[in-house]
Amino acid sequence: MTAARLVDLYRYPVKGLAGQKLAAADLSSGGTLPHDRRFAIVHGASQCDPTAPSWQPKRQFLQLMTDERLALLGIDYDDATEALTLKRDGKQVARGLLSMPIGQELINQFLNAFMKDARGALKIVAAPGIAFTDKPEKLVSLINQASVKDIERVTRAPVDPRRFRGNLILGGLPAWAEFDWIGRELTIGSARLKVVSRITRCAATNVNPATGERDLNIPKALMTGFRHADCGIYVEVIGEGRIAQGDTLTVA
Repeated sequence: MTAARLVDLYRYPVKGLAGQKLAAADLSSGGTLPHDRRFAIVHGASQCDPTAPSWQPKRQFLQLMTDERLALLGIDYDDATEALTLKRDGKQVARGLLSMPIGQELINQFLNAFMKDARGALKIVAAPGIAFTDKPEKLVSLINQASVKDIERVTRAPVDPRRFRGNLILGGLPAWAEFDWIGRELTIGSARLKVVSRITRCAATNVNPATGERDLNIPKALMTGFRHADCGIYVEVIGEGRIAQGDTLTVA
């Protein structure tokens, strides 16, 4: 059998927006992938105070489950400058330094014009030490390519692994092998991870990441074909280290 390996790494600097592919990343104990979900977009009906943002359930922010138009935007984010570039069809449509109020306002103006959100004004927010992930705990998500491929037996259509917005995409494994790892430790590169739980999927996975269309019903396909709505696992970083594309994965 082919050795289990790390095929791809993605971070999602802005909750709800596209992922950014990485060649490598340095993981810290108890942390997310660096800059993953560092920012979120607050809508006008949100209970999250944009002047003092905190972790909130995903419905308090723009998200693919309700705001599929977000999938039309690509991004680039630069750690050093905190510059966020938004793209459509590969062309820049907005850019702002998120470390500066004027940069935030440039992004806000574009998002309000692009989304035309009926819930009120949109604002991009960040808070020290906060990751706007779906769970209040700081976790990393793993997706098994073979499990995604197995879902295609039910959908009878291609399923892009990016629908699941995972941080680490794994190859060389049997389908659904990851569900046997709950409570066990993994090593990827020089980092150690503990598997916490399976990930239950919502309607966000129905959105095609390439087109922004709701063209499949992934939760229904999972329930129909497998009698659960789960795909992927959450892990906690318990030993800091560097991970890189192509690294092997071992299970303790």
